[in-house]
Order: sequence, then structure tokens, then C-alpha cells
Amino acid sequence: MASPRPPAVAMRGIHKRFGAVQANQDVDLTVPAGTVHGIVGENGAGKSTLMSVLYGFYAADAGDIAIDGQPLRIASARDAIAAGIGMVHQHFMLVDDFSALDNVLLGAEPHWQLPRARAALRARLDALMAQTGLAVRLDRPVAQLPVGERQRLEILKALVRGARILILDEPTAVLTPQETDQLFGVLRTLRVQGTTILLITHKLREIMALCDAVTVMRAGRVVLDTAVADTSVDALAQAMVGRRVNLGRDAHAAQPGAALLRAEHLTWRDALGVPRVDDVSLALHAGEIVGIAGVSGNGQSELLELLSGLRAPQQGRLNLGGQTFEPGHWLDPRRARALKLAHVPEDRHARALVMDFPAWESAVLGYHRWPAFCRRGFMRAAAMRDATVAMMQGYDVRPPDPGLSSRKFSGGNQQKLVLAREAWAQPQVLLVGQPTRGVDIGAIEAIHARLRALRDAGGAVLVVSSELDEVLALADRVIVMNAGRIAGERPVALCDETTLGRLMAGLGTTEAAHA
Repeated sequence: MASPRPPAVAMRGIHKRFGAVQANQDVDLTVPAGTVHGIVGENGAGKSTLMSVLYGFYAADAGDIAIDGQPLRIASARDAIAAGIGMVHQHFMLVDDFSALDNVLLGAEPHWQLPRARAALRARLDALMAQTGLAVRLDRPVAQLPVGERQRLEILKALVRGARILILDEPTAVLTPQETDQLFGVLRTLRVQGTTILLITHKLREIMALCDAVTVMRAGRVVLDTAVADTSVDALAQAMVGRRVNLGRDAHAAQPGAALLRAEHLTWRDALGVPRVDDVSLALHAGEIVGIAGVSGNGQSELLELLSGLRAPQQGRLNLGGQTFEPGHWLDPRRARALKLAHVPEDRHARALVMDFPAWESAVLGYHRWPAFCRRGFMRAAAMRDATVAMMQGYDVRPPDPGLSSRKFSGGNQQKLVLAREAWAQPQVLLVGQPTRGVDIGAIEAIHARLRALRDAGGAVLVVSSELDEVLALADRVIVMNAGRIAGERPVALCDETTLGRLMAGLGTTEAAHA
């Protein structure tokens, strides 16, 4: 009888400390070959640190690693790649101006003659794409590729270097539902072909749909290790946060008041003259959360930028705070803040934070000239730090260290810091793009509660989310966008996933229900 195949990954007694923070404590992880293994936990639970130890970004303080049954010391990413381990990061490691082909070639040139190197690599990639279904346009600059194609390119980069063990960190955080389905189809194909996949995600339904087993981490330790068939979404959520979690609708019945923001016939065309926002009218009322649903790329992002003053339309009108804005004299972000409009951008790294700033500086961005923070032209750093401490306490930002670099916080804690900053100013209108992208389930619950509190205090909240479940859980009224236009609008009580899905796909009829 053949001896059983050793696990693809066996980590034993892994310890990793960063100063006073014990990121991993006595962690064991076993992943059989040719399986998909989920790793979940709250932001800061230690899961990304554990995978960074496996990939050689960090050296464990103690513990052992074996790959395919062979003990291995992984001191660098080079060692991990040589052992057949590849990692796809949540924030892509790509050069936008390079072609897809040259991004794969970068750092892995087989010889010095680049034309020959490109030809050889192209042949390997063509064969790999045919084998796995990872279709990528190799000659297109990365900047021109949609997000789903960039994701596939990152996976190809790992596989072409010989990865048999693939680590994916929040792979669906920026994907549309259709792109997520395509990715899962590819991952299932890779599993059948013998690739071992470790999936870090906050989306528990994805764990149930794709994984064979799951490990739950909390406060640096493993608290649950089980086959997916033996658990449930509720059990995983409770294991992650140590208590029951409620992500459903609250019992509050919205009592909309006066319109605090009104947009009429907004139209914005890109440089090619294509209308990305096409004759959109909407109103946001006091005491109401409005959700905008739609497949990413259908005008939601551009609409948020128009309403927040980051972009001016070619046509349309905006009424805010008793003032009217038209093309040529459009709202700007500073004026928006003065009129009690706050904005949590979709991309927190590019638009909401300066990653090298300490948290206390990021926490006052845009508000640093306010009297509380500035006197006679001089910044009041102590007041800014004190305010940041209060924000961190109120929004459970971890660790509560205002001096820590913004980039060293987990994605969920970065998001809570941005939301705390924008809510601190007590806005009448809050625009939120992708409020829980890349955020763990406990932080999702906290962020949803904060958005409802703003609504219940008489504010108007607009939420753009690619997660239909989130829109249905939060919104009092739902607007669906397709191809830059409003495809439908209705109270959430009259919404269901099937109807909204048809509208998102452009299969419904437009309803003139603008308030």
C-alpha cells in the first residue's frame, strides 16, 4: 500500500512578535495537497502575518515549516518561490505602464536577450492560459486592464514561476460578482490540477462555496480548524469575533425628512466622449440611507466624485446647503466640507490616506485648517493627537496608537479611521464608497452601526457598494445603476436579489421614481 501523501503545508508552533504586539502565538496549520484552505479572522487576527511568514516576508521568532513533508527554512520570498510557493497580494504588485507580458517578465528574465526572453515567456503563458483558463491580454498595458484581468495576471505571475502552493490575500475585494465567479472557476480548475490554495478572505460565504477546510484565527491564535462541511457562516462569524454577529437589517423604519442634497440631470463624459454618468437625478433626504447597487464600472464611482466635488460634470445641477452649483462653478471638496458634506472614498489608499503619515495626520486630512486644529496659521499637533485618540476609541481602531504609520494598520482599521474622521465633523450628508471592502465581519457590523447612527441623528447617507447583501442590509431606498443611468429605484421593502440583479444587468425597465 502506498504511503499517504504528506501535507503540502505544515506549520508548527509559529510565533511572531512585533514589539509589544504578539501577532502569532503557537500557531499550527496543516493544509493537504490539492485542496483549497480558507484562513479567516478579524483585521489584526494574525492571518496575513502567518502567510507572510510562509512566504518569507517575515521570519518567525519560533516554529517550524515543512513543505510537501520536507522541513524548510524560508528566509526570503526567493526561498518561498524556489519551494513552489506563490502569493497574490490584495493590492496588486504591478507596473501600470508596462504591458502584462513585461510585468510577468520583470525579475524573472530567462536570459539577457529581451526579444528572445519575451518570445519564450509568451509561449509558456499561452500554454498556461489554455490549461487554466486565466485569459489575459498580454500586450495591453496594465493600466488599461480591468481589475479582474489584473487579478488573473497576478496568478499567472505566480504559476509561471512554478508555484504549486498559491496564497491569495483577499482576492475578491475589488472584483465584481461576475469576476468573482470567473476567479472561482479558475481556482476550482487549479485545485483539480493539483495546486494547493490558501485563501485569506473576510467573505464567509466564499469560504463555504469554495473551500475544503477553514482555519479561524483570533488575537494571533487558532480558535477553530474544521472541514467546511462541518460548519456554517454563523459558526465561523462567532468564532472570529467571540460573540454572535448581526449583519441583517435593523428594525428601524426610516422617517425621511427634507432633501439635504438634490442632483438634477448630471452628465459626465470621459475623454473619448463616452457618457459615464448619463442624465442622473437623485435626492438624499434627512434620516435616510440610500444604497446604490450595480456592477462596478457602471457609473457609481464617477457619480460619487461628482457629488463630492472631486469631478465636475458637463451638464447638470447640484443643490446643497441652500446653494446651487452648475458646470463652470461646481462644488469643490473644501466647499463641500464647509456645507457639511463628508466623503469616504472608494479607494482609501489613493484618496483617503497618506500612507506614510502617522495616523494622527491622516485623521485630520481635509480638516486641518479647522479652528480646533489650527490657530493663527499654526497647526495644533497636540489637539490633533487628542482628537485622533478619541476617534480611535469611538470607532475601535486597533491598535489605538496615533503615532503609528497609516500603512501599518490593517485594511479594516484604516477604513474605520477614515470613517471616524469624516463622521467627527458631524456632517449632514455623508457619501460612502465601498464602506466595507476588505473589512472583517466584526468591523462590518461596527461600520454599519455607525452609518445607521448618522442616519438616526438626522443625516442623509449615500452608500455605494458592490456587495448586494450590504445594500439590502443598510439601505432604506435602493437605486440601481446600469451603463451610467438609473435603471431602477425603489424602497428596500420592495427589493429582492432577483429583481435587483435583473436591473443591474440592464434587463429591467427604468422607473421614474426620483424624489
